[in-house]
Amino acid sequence: RGVGDGVEGESTTKKTVRFNGYFSTQRSLGGAAEGIEFQDEWPYAIHLLGHIYSNDINSARFLWKKIPAAVKEARPEVVAVWRIGQKLWTRDYVGVHEAIRGFSWKLYRKRMFELLLSAYSTISTQDSAHFLGMNENDATNYVLQQGWALDSASQMLTVKKQAVLTEQKLDPSKLQRLTEYVFHLEH
Repeated sequence: RGVGDGVEGESTTKKTVRFNGYFSTQRSLGGAAEGIEFQDEWPYAIHLLGHIYSNDINSARFLWKKIPAAVKEARPEVVAVWRIGQKLWTRDYVGVHEAIRGFSWKLYRKRMFELLLSAYSTISTQDSAHFLGMNENDATNYVLQQGWALDSASQMLTVKKQAVLTEQKLDPSKLQRLTEYVFHLEH
């Protein structure tokens, strides 16, 4: 089957994920053939998740075997994603949920925290825990460490707004490099 070929009735999301899996596999094979070292920068967690999402656990399993040990040691999120894959492989569906909850997905939590910063001036401890994927005590401690204030009587948190960053001007040399890159791609 080619990249653009779809299964009849397949959703756009599944087609996109299947394409991403195909692209990832082709890039890794092409990089290896050309002698390119991409292992340190390759998004293995996303590659694994693409296979898991498209219910291709065999490909996820083989990808796991190909991931260098140094990457597995340096990136705990890759190991956490594979735990989810292992639970799916053994059909331990309760374990899938435990594996998802058993890892602190820091980037996701950070993004949710930033969303709370921009959306709320005050929020209940219960709601903050819900959005951050933590129990109330952990969520309260987390946001207090970020400078928020807690009203113990109402169990409401006051959000500490972050300083607004001013936009940086684009460096002309970067614009020149981008122009040359786009020109190279077009010709």
